[in-house]
Amino acid sequence: MANLKEVRNRITSVTSTQQITKAMKMVSAAKLKRATNAIVQLRPYANKLRDVLAQVSASVEGNDSPFTQDRVPTKVLIIVVTSNRGLAGAFNANAIKATNNLIAAKYADQFAKGDVSLIAIGKRGHDFFSRRNFNVIGNHNDLFNNLDFENVSKVAEYVMNEFEEGNIDRVEVVYNQFRNAAVQILTSEQLLPLLPEKKNEDVVESDYIIEPSKEKIIAELIPKSIKTQLYKAVLDSNASEHGARMTAMDKATDNAGDLLKALKLSYNQARQAAITTELTEIVSGAAALSNG
Repeated sequence: MANLKEVRNRITSVTSTQQITKAMKMVSAAKLKRATNAIVQLRPYANKLRDVLAQVSASVEGNDSPFTQDRVPTKVLIIVVTSNRGLAGAFNANAIKATNNLIAAKYADQFAKGDVSLIAIGKRGHDFFSRRNFNVIGNHNDLFNNLDFENVSKVAEYVMNEFEEGNIDRVEVVYNQFRNAAVQILTSEQLLPLLPEKKNEDVVESDYIIEPSKEKIIAELIPKSIKTQLYKAVLDSNASEHGARMTAMDKATDNAGDLLKALKLSYNQARQAAITTELTEIVSGAAALSNG
């Protein structure tokens, strides 16, 4: 009977866990809908803004914007976008691993000299790199509490000021790009300096009518484009987080169901064995009394 009690307690525990995972899946599904709408609406605008900027910049000779100066990357800043909470499968682990791989592949010399710094957007990434004595110069876990363009722009403005003053030579962003609820693509993008994109001969360039001048338009577009690209990365990561958590909780719910089936089968087998043993004892006792 002690075995029956243990199995019964475990069934109760697994049932409670299954209810929690199912509720978390529903919450993530609701949040995923809003996050998906935000990134789907922003992505065409961000891509078109980048294309327009590339075409206009290519037509201007001697573009002297400080954000397009390609310097030798002696000091590197990496912006790592993770989440504040766990239970999202390998979402955070993949972003952290991609950051380590990026440092090892491209900036090993700078890292050895202590010239690689990080800005963490998300508590999980900040905790990981802080415990391992990385040079974490910024912690923006509160961005996800009120995720809008204005709050992300403050981070972008700080990065642009550091780059313009020469304190940073290159800025890269590591995040999970949202494809769908089950697929997140690890992405590493160079945020600064802005480099001209390769021309595609199949694409017909547009002839824009620009007022007051191309130079002034470029001066306005470049900072806005940088802020928009960072905002897009954070929105992508936010949608990916909810998609990864929804998928993880869905699998956890299914696994809990499979475990419940196995536990109920074990419980029924143990109960049947106990009943059979009791019946055998009763029959044996009755036979002993009749013989006596």
